[in-house]
Amino acid sequence: MEKNIFPYQFKVTQKDRNKLNRHNSLLVWFTGLSGSGKSTIADALEQKLHSRGIKTMVLDGDNIRSSLCRGLNFSKKDRSENVRRVAETARLLLESGAVVLASFVSPYKKDREYVEKTIKPNIFVEVFVNTSIDICEKRDQKGLYEKAKSGTLDSLTGVSAPYEKPEKPAVEITEKDSIQEAVEKIYIEIKDKLELN
Repeated sequence: MEKNIFPYQFKVTQKDRNKLNRHNSLLVWFTGLSGSGKSTIADALEQKLHSRGIKTMVLDGDNIRSSLCRGLNFSKKDRSENVRRVAETARLLLESGAVVLASFVSPYKKDREYVEKTIKPNIFVEVFVNTSIDICEKRDQKGLYEKAKSGTLDSLTGVSAPYEKPEKPAVEITEKDSIQEAVEKIYIEIKDKLELN
């Protein structure tokens, strides 16, 4: 099948789109346990970037699993496939000139490395939202931790499925950081990479 595929080389490039947008594309990848605050911080960061005229798109775990990745379960294989699909989606959005904010538990190191490899030569910024499981349980608006403890939910990361913490994330956010402090930490990390014009 692949031998019959010939990607068309369009004349308007990502570089052209970045020039028009007056900023570089980059991927900010939020990883951490369910309830750690990934999506809340991504939302706040997007608002800050949007207010500065930066074109953005947020990809969020639950939103993606209800559409592009509908039908995937939480087995190790399906988790990896979920991340693979998100990486390819992010790559397309980066080519469009956007700054992509991706909020996914993404518990496996090899999957996060796959994302970085897939989107190169674009910029990958890994943000580890390092919130303790106790705090995540207290914030548990979805009731996932309660279900996992009662045995009605299998494969919850941090409870019945592993989470491989990033060894050297570009930014680490802890439960001591306010949302505003978290956003500022990330913005400081990405500001120069954006090359705002």
